Amino acid sequence: MSTDRSRWVIIYPIYMNSKKTLAEGRRLAISQSCENPTASEIGDCCAFLNLAFCIEPEKAYSRDGTGQRGRVRVQLKKVDGSPVNAEIPSRRVLMLKVADLMSKHRSRIKKGEAGASTTNTGGGKSGKGGRKKK
Repeated sequence: MSTDRSRWVIIYPIYMNSKKTLAEGRRLAISQSCENPTASEIGDCCAFLNLAFCIEPEKAYSRDGTGQRGRVRVQLKKVDGSPVNAEIPSRRVLMLKVADLMSKHRSRIKKGEAGASTTNTGGGKSGKGGRKKK
């Protein structure tokens, strides 16, 4: 069975980047988006959802001036037009599921733990480490 990848939907990371505005290309609400997703993270989420995908690292979103590269092509429909995964019938539903999975992605969990492990060793609000003026 030959699949035509040009018929697959394209997902740019900027579509679900909470740091971007709607005018800059974000397509989800900020509450549904995640911070600075990458094409490889989106690919990992598609693999978790058992969807065929391919990462195109050399491609960039036309309105993105930051130069973030990469996009993901995902197969949502079979050759006959039926959905590959009945739970994901459209691009919007795919973006919502990927953005939800992104918060549980292994690279994001490690970042969160690193920030949470720091402890306050100084005493008081002054930031002087408990030293008092003489």
